[in-house]
Amino acid sequence: MSRFSGENLVCARGGRTVFAKLGFDLAPGQALILLGPNGSGKSSLLRVMAGLIRPIQGRLLWDGEPVADDPQAHGGRLHYVGHHDAVKPVLTVAETLAFWAGLHGGATVGERIARALDGFGLRRLADVPGRMLSAGQKRRLNLARLLAAPAPLWLLDEPSVALDRASVKALEGEIAAHRAQGGMVVVSTHADIGLEGARELLLDRFAVEHWP
Repeated sequence: MSRFSGENLVCARGGRTVFAKLGFDLAPGQALILLGPNGSGKSSLLRVMAGLIRPIQGRLLWDGEPVADDPQAHGGRLHYVGHHDAVKPVLTVAETLAFWAGLHGGATVGERIARALDGFGLRRLADVPGRMLSAGQKRRLNLARLLAAPAPLWLLDEPSVALDRASVKALEGEIAAHRAQGGMVVVSTHADIGLEGARELLLDRFAVEHWP
């Protein structure tokens, strides 16, 4: 089974070192919650994990092999859900999910689209274009791609923003199901999201002023 880890990671943004000497390790079925005040580097760490930012030191490993050796393969085994919802205004909800599902191909595309629509309560919105969706509906659609195009690693940055309580419960259920199948999840959140048995990573412990 796959493991995802980081060793001695150092990240800088805008000329400022955000965190240093940071490490983590995730096994199948595990969840990691990123905690810390604004500016401590939670979003930056998620972007490093996703390969969107290169650390200035340290390395990411997948099954012990450096992620940097094959960044394309790493991109294909993860979903990164950031602050901005990737919803095109002219595409309907179903068309958006079809696009994501099509990236993975296979005979189960239709089944995965249906699963995504039902998983986040989007069935009645299937034919609605993105420009007509509310903020909460766009967020649910963005999260639904987790189901439309399966990947073992989910990187979620404040995923509960704009969600009502019922939608948060749906998200919690999908995360639990993903973990039960051996998936891994990293979440940055200020909200109370139920992640049974999740470990916590306190980002302010890796602030530069804490190191000589």
